[in-house]
Amino acid sequence: MVKHMKAPIIAINYKAYYPYSFGKHAIRIAEAAIKVWEETGARIILAPPFTELRAIVKTVSDTPIKVFAQHADPIKPGAHTGFIPLEGLKDTGIHGVIINHSEHRLKLADINWLIHRAHEIDLEVLVCADVPETGAAAAVLAPDYVAVEPPELIGTGISVSKAKPEIITGSVNLIRRVNEKVTILTGAGISRGEDVEAAIKLGTSGVLVASAIVKSENPYHVIRDMAISGLRALQG
Repeated sequence: MVKHMKAPIIAINYKAYYPYSFGKHAIRIAEAAIKVWEETGARIILAPPFTELRAIVKTVSDTPIKVFAQHADPIKPGAHTGFIPLEGLKDTGIHGVIINHSEHRLKLADINWLIHRAHEIDLEVLVCADVPETGAAAAVLAPDYVAVEPPELIGTGISVSKAKPEIITGSVNLIRRVNEKVTILTGAGISRGEDVEAAIKLGTSGVLVASAIVKSENPYHVIRDMAISGLRALQG
C-alpha cells in the first residue's frame, strides 16, 4: 500500500440498484475498493444493502476499509416488525451507519437518539444533510461525519462542487463554528475524479458517492480516479 500523510475519504453508498448493489456485483465493488486502497491508501467506506452486509464485512476483513449500514431505525430491540435496530446491525460486524439520507429522512430527535446509541455500542455515524444549516444542526449532535448533499443534484451527474460550490463552503463554515472535529464530506452528482478534487479544495475531507461507482462497468477505474484526484487535492 502507498502511504500518504493525508488520504481522501471515499464513501460508497450502494443504494438498492438491482443487480448492481447485490450478490457478486456487491463483492466486485468491495474487491475494487481493496485494490484502490492497496495502491493509494485512500480511506474507503462501503455502505451496501442490509442483505449484503455480512458478505462485504467478510470481503474487507483484512483491510482498514469500513462497512456502514445505509440506515438504522431509532428503536431498541424488541417487537418491531420491519424495523432494524442498531444492535442487530452491529452484530453483522459493521463499523458504522449512515442516517438521514435524503431518500430516508429522520426527525432531528431521532438523529440525536441514534448518534448517542450508536456511540454507546462503538459504531460510527455519518449524518446526511441537504443544506448548510441542516449540516450545522447535525454537527451539534457530534456525529463522526456530516455529508452535505443537495437532493436536487443526487443522481444527476452534476456535482455539487461545480453546480453549487457555495453550499460546500457555506457548510464547512457553519459546521466548523459548532464542531471543529467532525469530518465533513460532500455528495450529490459526484461522478469523476475532478469532482472529488474540487470538493476537497473547497474544504471537505472527501465524498459520498453512489451510482457513478455502483453502476459502472469498471468500478475499480472510477474509485481509483477519485482516490488519485483526492490525493492530488490534499497534497496541493
